[in-house]
Amino acid sequence: MSKLASAAGTFPLAGRHVNRMGYGAMQLAGPRVFGPPKDRDAAIAVLREAVASGVNHIDTSDFYGPHVTNQIIREALHPYADGLTIVTKLGAVRGDDGSWIPAQEPADLQRGARDNLRNLGLDVLEIANLRIMGSIHSPSEGSIEPQVTAMAELQRRGLIRHVGLSNVTSAQLAEARRITPIVCVQNQYNLVQREDEALVDELAGQGIAYVPFFPLGGFTPIQSVDLSRIAEGLGATSRQVALAWLLHRAPNILLIPGTSSPAHLRENLKAAELVLSDETMAELDAIGRAG
Repeated sequence: MSKLASAAGTFPLAGRHVNRMGYGAMQLAGPRVFGPPKDRDAAIAVLREAVASGVNHIDTSDFYGPHVTNQIIREALHPYADGLTIVTKLGAVRGDDGSWIPAQEPADLQRGARDNLRNLGLDVLEIANLRIMGSIHSPSEGSIEPQVTAMAELQRRGLIRHVGLSNVTSAQLAEARRITPIVCVQNQYNLVQREDEALVDELAGQGIAYVPFFPLGGFTPIQSVDLSRIAEGLGATSRQVALAWLLHRAPNILLIPGTSSPAHLRENLKAAELVLSDETMAELDAIGRAG
């Protein structure tokens, strides 16, 4: 099988060079990221195809399901191939009704780390992102020193090798970096959601990976007549063009589009091969400004 995921090149992440086209495992759980998937065997097949296609960066969390997604990853891929980087998140738990509940106290973060270790079948988490709840899908200012200090303690105790951040501002990033090195930032960013423009460039200048969540719009997929027109002219899908725009936007952007469909997985991976001219990038940038 061709290594589609390597077509966009690599970027350093926690001392490893990972392919810039990765995979997000959130959609492997049931509806609303809660409960088991309709077809567990299909979820396993998607993961195995992703790795066979060159994906060596998988994003997950034990609060997907909860526990379900990590258990599927373990069943599909354990023992893990050398060079496979699994990045997880701490900072929330799920209610019985599927609600997302902040879990940011030191004891919560320790419990979350141990849940991830157990369900993934790992002795240490290579990278754990501290997920600040903020306004759910967008950050809000405020000190995160207590949470980052707790993450650094988990790092000192050997449960976590590297710390990342999710849903944070530039000021919170700076605060965190005074406590421990930060290897990646995972915020919402895509063709039409552009509030992190300055942060993307700031991190690029520092050699830190930026990992956009909802790269295709998440629960409200990107829709644009202009995007469809551009994609048709390139002989590609709108999804592929939106992903390719991110890859062209900055060299430190690592993609983690998620899907439970093998067909969508292959479509997403082929975006790594798509070349966008300066003119096309300008047209796509205009869509974002209009949005």
